[in-house]
Amino acid sequence: MIIVTGATGQLGGRIVERLLTRVPAERIGVTARDPGRAQHFADRGIRVRPADFADPASLPHAFEGAAQVLVVSVDGLGEQAVRAHRTAIDGAVAAGAQRVLYTSHAGANPDSHFQPCRDHAATEEILRTCGVPYTALRNGFYITSALYWFAHAASSGSVAVPADGPVAWTAHDDLAEAIAAILAGETTFDGPTPPLTAARAATFTDLAAHTSSLLNRDIDRITVPDNEFRDQLTSSGLPAELADLFLGMFTAARAGEFATVDPTLEKLIGRAPMDLDAMVRDQLAAQA
Repeated sequence: MIIVTGATGQLGGRIVERLLTRVPAERIGVTARDPGRAQHFADRGIRVRPADFADPASLPHAFEGAAQVLVVSVDGLGEQAVRAHRTAIDGAVAAGAQRVLYTSHAGANPDSHFQPCRDHAATEEILRTCGVPYTALRNGFYITSALYWFAHAASSGSVAVPADGPVAWTAHDDLAEAIAAILAGETTFDGPTPPLTAARAATFTDLAAHTSSLLNRDIDRITVPDNEFRDQLTSSGLPAELADLFLGMFTAARAGEFATVDPTLEKLIGRAPMDLDAMVRDQLAAQA
C-alpha cells in the first residue's frame, strides 16, 4: 500500500488525485489529522486514517501495511519541524515500509539563508540513516510563495519587497504529477532527486511584468531595504520569527540558492512544466 500523509493539504491532495489515475484506490492510504476532511477520498475507496506527527502512538495504525510512505513536510520551523519529520520517518520504518519518501526542497542545504531549507537538509540527514531506501523529493519553490506578495497588487498597483534573485518557481500541479509517477513506480530515485523545477527561473521583476500583462494594468516592483521590510512585517503584527523567515527567502534568492533549473520534472510528467504566464494566471484566479 502507498500511504500519503497530509492528504488534505495543497500538495498531498493533488498527489492522491493523480495517484488514482495510476493505481487502484485500494492500494492507496491517506492520513490526516482530521480524517473528516478526507472523506471525499474514503468515498472513492481510499483508506483514510488519522495521524498526527506530534503523536507517535497514532502512526502504527495509520501506516499499517505500508510498502511506501510519503511524508509531506509539515508547516513549522526549526527543531519543531525536524522533530515531526523524524517521528513520521521512524513510524514509517517501524511499520515495515520498504521506502520512505519526503517532500524536500530544491534548495535544501544546512547553510541556507532560508530556515525551511535548513530544516529540509536536517530531515534528509535523518532519512539517510533511517535504515530503509529513501527518496528526498527536491521540489522547486512553490509559485504560491511568490504570488502571496501580489495579493493586493491589483488594487495598489505595486509590489514592495526586498531585492531578490532568480527562483525556479514551480506549480503544485506539476510536482504532484511527478511525485505520483514516482510513487506508482514509473521511475525510482534513491536518495535526493535532482531539482524538480520549472523550465526557467524568474525574479520578482519578471513576476510583476507577467502580472501587469495579465491584469492589464501597470504593477510596479518596488525594492524595499531589508530592515524596512522586516519592520513593516513586525509592525503589522507578524511574529519576529515569521518576519525573519520571509526576509530569509529574499536573502537566499539573492545568493542564488533557488536559481537552478533542471529537466527532470519535464521528463517525469512527459510534458513541459507550466510556464510563468500559466502559473501566474492560475494563482491570480485563485486569489480573486
